[in-house]
Amino acid sequence: MDSLRHLVAHLGLDLTAICLLTFAIYYPRHRRRDLVPAYLALNVALFTIVAALAEVGGSGGMALGFGLFGVLSIIRLRSDAVQHEEVAYYFTTLVLGLICGLPHLGFALAAALSAVLLLVVYAADHPRLFARARRTVITLDTVHTDPATLRADLARRLGEPLHWTVMEIDFVRDLMVVDVRYREPESRPVGQQTGSVEALRPAAPALDAV
Repeated sequence: MDSLRHLVAHLGLDLTAICLLTFAIYYPRHRRRDLVPAYLALNVALFTIVAALAEVGGSGGMALGFGLFGVLSIIRLRSDAVQHEEVAYYFTTLVLGLICGLPHLGFALAAALSAVLLLVVYAADHPRLFARARRTVITLDTVHTDPATLRADLARRLGEPLHWTVMEIDFVRDLMVVDVRYREPESRPVGQQTGSVEALRPAAPALDAV
């Protein structure tokens, strides 16, 4: 009976933590509904498996649970391209399920560790943290061979360039693709940006870097 109450308490803690992470932190900031059931299902599934393996397998079950955590991570990261902040939420989801599913971990310690994880994610992904820092992939309708000229063009189109990587140069069509980290200006006159900005995509092998 004590074991059942312990399991129910940990399950309640896990559900509370993952709901706070998903519905109070992640979705209001990123509005990506397709990852909500993924986070919930993976968290509860890992909690269930770790708790079950601990009951039937002792220390061997714990080792298998940690191995399963690694396998799930590899499968997920290879199956879909996600943004870096979504990877952070994804691993936090898995860690919460693993911590709360450990049967020999005290409830108070599990709650404290879960709270630390939630607070770190809340602060690290806060909209006010580096609010003007941006990253984008831009296609320029000209080829700049001088880094100073390229920097000036990027500053005119986007804002203050912090770092950039030239991903592609096409002399035939006279264009270049640049992965840019920049600081967005506080106010931008309407119509200032004249370059074509593509949707963010995984970085390709770089040809040059500054």
